[in-house]
Parts: sequence; structure tokens; C-alpha cells
Amino acid sequence: MSKPLPGRQGQAARNNQVILDAARDVFLADPKAPIAAVAERAGVGISALYRRYAGKEDLLRTLCHDGLRRFIAEAEQAQENDDGWDAFVNFLQRIVDADVHSLTVHLAGTFAPTPEMHNDATRADALTKKLFARARASGRLRRDAVVHDVTLVLEGCAAVRVPDAARTKQLRQRYLGILLAGLADDTEGLPGPAPKPGELNWRWNS
Repeated sequence: MSKPLPGRQGQAARNNQVILDAARDVFLADPKAPIAAVAERAGVGISALYRRYAGKEDLLRTLCHDGLRRFIAEAEQAQENDDGWDAFVNFLQRIVDADVHSLTVHLAGTFAPTPEMHNDATRADALTKKLFARARASGRLRRDAVVHDVTLVLEGCAAVRVPDAARTKQLRQRYLGILLAGLADDTEGLPGPAPKPGELNWRWNS
């Protein structure tokens, strides 16, 4: 675990996290909200916000990149689990709790991704494919599932939302459990064709 930053560095990091937390709340509620709404929610002056971020697009990009980094960190940790199915299930549970895919659902296409984000997205995709392959090798993943189903499963869970945050987490885990049961049961074939590689990429065209 990383050590807390000392003095002014630590305070600056805490202030920045307050801004990012406020931005997440504001933009998930309304992606078209002005950046001034973030400053108001964070309790900082607009000039303090602009000292850290060049504008709204920069802030949106930072939010989504942070979510992507969290996804990668969870996927890397999941690789340490020797049980392929258990690693896959626990990974999805942690990602749903982290609420990473709410950012994708609400903010895709609102900013131009950087080359670093593209590289991280490639890394995230590779890690997901590895977890999926291990789950399949365990014999517990239905034969007609494809790795691209994972994205839509996670986005479906992110769409579950009620006013109480704790209850939202409970409900998301409940419906993830239902979806995982479907991924493990192939007594009947899935209706419709599976998602194709790249089929969802259109959302990131800003």
C-alpha cells in the first residue's frame, strides 16, 4: 500500500480527489452540466479547478482514465487467483462495486481519448480476455458466451440505480448474480447473435 503524501502534497492530492468525486457525481447525473457545477459541488472556486484542469473535457478524460486504471488494477489482481471461474466472478463483483462502467455509459463520446488511454484500453481488453479464457477453461462458462458479453453485463449492472447508494450496491450485486447464473448455464442457447469485436467502439467517437 502506498504511503500518504506529506504536507502540502497530501493536501493537494486530497483537494484534487474532492474535485474528482464532485465531478463524478455531477457528470453522472448530467453529462451536459457546466464545469462551474463541479466547483460548486466540491466547494472550491472555479479558479482552483482551472488550475488543475484545462476545462471540462480534460476533467471528463481524467475521470474516465481513472476508471480505466481501476479496471486494470482489478484485472491484474484477479490473475493471482488460481481458480479460473472464481477469479472471473470475483473480478466482476469488484468492478461492479467500483462502478467503473457508469462512466462508460454516461460519458462515452464526450471527450477525445489520448494515446495513453488507447494503450490502457488495449491492456484492459487483453486482461479481460485472459480472465475469460481461464473461466472457459474451468468448464463452468457457457459455451456460447463471448468475451464481449462481459462489457454489456457490466454496463447492465451499472444501469441499476436507486437514490440510496448502499442499496444500489446491493441491487447491482443481486443482478450480477442473476447474469452470472446465466453465463454458467448453457442448457438453452442464447437468443440473438453475440456482440462483435469493435461493435461498441462507436460510442467513443467524440
